[in-house]
Amino acid sequence: MSNSMDAKRKLSGSPKINKVSLFGRVKASLGQHIHQLSNSFFELWKTPFATLMTIFVLGIALSLPTVFHVVYKNVERVSGQWDSASEISLFLKKDISEERVQVLINKLGLYKDIETVTYISRHQALEEFKEMSGFSKALNYLDENPLPAVLVVIPVKEAMNTAGNKLLVAKLEREQDIDLVRVDIDWIEKLQAIFYLVVDVVIGIATLLLLSVLLIVSNTIRLNILNQRAEIEVLKLVGATNSFIQLPYLYIGAWYGFLGGVIAWLFSFVLVIWLESGVMNLTDLYQANFELISLSFDGTIILLVTSALLGLIASFISVKQYLVTIEPK
Repeated sequence: MSNSMDAKRKLSGSPKINKVSLFGRVKASLGQHIHQLSNSFFELWKTPFATLMTIFVLGIALSLPTVFHVVYKNVERVSGQWDSASEISLFLKKDISEERVQVLINKLGLYKDIETVTYISRHQALEEFKEMSGFSKALNYLDENPLPAVLVVIPVKEAMNTAGNKLLVAKLEREQDIDLVRVDIDWIEKLQAIFYLVVDVVIGIATLLLLSVLLIVSNTIRLNILNQRAEIEVLKLVGATNSFIQLPYLYIGAWYGFLGGVIAWLFSFVLVIWLESGVMNLTDLYQANFELISLSFDGTIILLVTSALLGLIASFISVKQYLVTIEPK
């Protein structure tokens, strides 16, 4: 009876022992990684000048895609404001009567995609033209008013875009009393086409710069491995595995990428501050309200994580290519 109870105790206690041992292995592995991570950071600064030069080169390479991203976000905001600034001018036929004008205004008021309709009579249009042109005395000698009456149409918010404007313009052009429909969206479309072309070019340049980051970090890790060849041979002689030896180099590559990302963030932040006053002066001239935005918190995290991953990948490639070839003689 006592033997069976002892056996049960041993069986019931075995999972606990396994759990403790598993937890201990995880804790020891985590402690090893933290130790290697901190040691690899201090290892960088044994040669501070070379490390700073490498980090600044990486920062410059990473700053260009980062700056392009910040510029893209700001230009996208501007183009969004242009796309929403839709105002349609309807030039009416000269022989239209006031009654027909009122009928047309009431009809346009029933359109679901029109918010407001403002009527500018021929007399009002002429007076406004006199004030804006400065030729009021010369215009007084005209036998008749050459300007037509105008209806200024503001679309609803849902139709304040290029596609919505085109649909609305197509419907307005079918109205008999309207002589000409004018909306300034053609230049916006051309500007957006140029903008998208520039974005494609920037993506290509950014890809090349990211590849250059991989090459820089990979070459730096290769030089570190070759400079420490004797130490690696000694470690292999005492039984150290390749995975144990390569771990510090992987962390060094990640540190290079991370610190390069920090430099890139600083460059983009300084650029926004430098351009902010000039942009404010330009927007004041056009009586517009626009404020430059820098890299967001999420964008900063993505930049730092991506740059660290690039450094880690580059060091992994270099380690796999050169570390395995080193064997003790």
